[in-house]
Amino acid sequence: MLSHQDIIEAGSRIRPLVRETPVDYSLHLSRLGDANVYLKLEHLQHTGSFKLRGATNKILSLNEEQLRRGVVAASTGNHGMGVCYAARHLGTTATIYLPQNIPEKKLSKIKTLGGTLVICNDNCLDAESKARVAANESGQVFISPYNDLQVIAGQGTIGMELARQLDRIDVVFVAVGGGGLVAGIASYLKSVNPHTQIVGCWPENSRVLYECLRAGRIIDFPEEPTISESTTGGIEEASVTFPLCQQLLDDYALVTESEIREAMRLIFTKEHRIIEGSAAVAVAAFMKKREMCAGKNVVVILCGRNIASEKLIGIL
Repeated sequence: MLSHQDIIEAGSRIRPLVRETPVDYSLHLSRLGDANVYLKLEHLQHTGSFKLRGATNKILSLNEEQLRRGVVAASTGNHGMGVCYAARHLGTTATIYLPQNIPEKKLSKIKTLGGTLVICNDNCLDAESKARVAANESGQVFISPYNDLQVIAGQGTIGMELARQLDRIDVVFVAVGGGGLVAGIASYLKSVNPHTQIVGCWPENSRVLYECLRAGRIIDFPEEPTISESTTGGIEEASVTFPLCQQLLDDYALVTESEIREAMRLIFTKEHRIIEGSAAVAVAAFMKKREMCAGKNVVVILCGRNIASEKLIGIL
């Protein structure tokens, strides 16, 4: 469904607009896990999140007529920022559908990047449904945050960079929402080395795709509030990420809200980096499973940094 070459082509396509993020060796996490632990600093990406990669790859694939009409997306914030950033650089417009209770900081960034906001009094999946309907009615292209192979290929360029930046990768910890990030990274890294273990990481309070994988089909599953806002939301029927994750994920980890907060504090105090809850999910999962990582080369994806200042202060 997604080839090695698709991701290579995406990497070449998005390079003018997307930053190649560095990898940093974590002495503290390495000592805790008796391993070599590397942090992929994707929180340093333009717009503060990996979402820029997939959005840019999708928008760059559009023809002149499609760009003239503008694009539509649904988001909890980070995807919307990525879509608006890419749209602005390509001279097109972006309308972003968002569920209620999105942090004001993310709304403000989307507005600053030129996006038109449509706030839905519904959950993430309903916002996606309304955005698709609106796009179909207007003849615009809908850019899914995860259910699109070109979006997933863009996220997979993180895996391409990792394979170039590190000689050997044994285990990778990735936070999962709709599954686009982990599917993209795993697709590339598994094509280079099938023995690389991919660990999907979820907050216990919001683990829809995890429960779908357990059930063997896409199901509805109730969510509770989580500090990992960027991984919330249900999965569309027939989402391409579902079979990819079935095929590519080797292990799973669920973490509590207290473990996510502790991971955010750890990265701030020991690594002097500010990360959002979704990035901390991957860190917390490594902490929970660190015994299995002894003696291995481990990568933890720090996928974003967009967190409201008052919320960060409270956690710290």
